[in-house]
Amino acid sequence: MAAISRGVLFVHSATRAMCPHIEWAAQGVLGSRASFDWTDQPAGSGLLRAEVAWQGQQGTGARLASALRGWEHVRYEVTEDPSFGCDGGRWSHTPSLGIFHAVTDVHGNIVVPEDRIRSAIENAGSAVDVRRAMDLALGTAWDEELEPFRYAGHGAPVRWLHRVG
Repeated sequence: MAAISRGVLFVHSATRAMCPHIEWAAQGVLGSRASFDWTDQPAGSGLLRAEVAWQGQQGTGARLASALRGWEHVRYEVTEDPSFGCDGGRWSHTPSLGIFHAVTDVHGNIVVPEDRIRSAIENAGSAVDVRRAMDLALGTAWDEELEPFRYAGHGAPVRWLHRVG
């Protein structure tokens, strides 16, 4: 039996027309009925938001992020907590930037691999180049774009989903 992991799907913003498609995509990955509590997203007129905690096999976070990837007007993040023998992860998506993935530790911090840090230092012509490479490794542009949508979700309801079977 595969190890169980858990995480959260944060749909930061979606149009009303996209909401059922997001639910169907999550249901397809989780193998269970996905019913979201959609609430208004104050950061964008006519947009909705939802948070869904999930539990499933390792890799479910990646499958959820892939199922939603590339949809216009949808901003989301998927987290997967570390589990036995497996690092955690965070996938962030915005319509303008596409998808970003990072490995995370037990506290949710992004872990930048040693080779990536060495490469940023070795290939840099200046401190600005190192900063640019580290900002890319940390997903700074995604954080900056998503932050107003994250903040608007404080206090929002969360629903738990469990994989069936």
